[in-house]
Amino acid sequence: MQQSLRRRCDAALRETGLSMSQYAVLRALADHPQASAAELARLCFVTRQSLQDVSTALRSAGLIDHAQVAARGRARALTLTTTGRRRLAAAHGAVTAVEAQMLTGLSSAESRRLSGLLAACAANLEGE
Repeated sequence: MQQSLRRRCDAALRETGLSMSQYAVLRALADHPQASAAELARLCFVTRQSLQDVSTALRSAGLIDHAQVAARGRARALTLTTTGRRRLAAAHGAVTAVEAQMLTGLSSAESRRLSGLLAACAANLEGE
């Protein structure tokens, strides 16, 4: 299922100029402003090296930048640019459409139940 979802999202995101990995980083930054690279890597389930590769491309495209001031004495955090926010908004619609297609035929209650079950599975794996 994960591979099918990834393929569909990558195809839907193609017209926005983003990959699923890039979208995930932009989404994580929108949800966690001023996150450090280590925090973003953890949120996106990638290594710091993988995040470095993705964030370099996003910085080159003008979608993210380093914060002007280091947050709480830490390394400078990454932040979304105005262009990054606009691109994320366009991409979010594409991803939401794929998610809606994936859930076609499920009732609202079934969708909520599935979400809860998947969250429990993820929590179980995080507790290892």
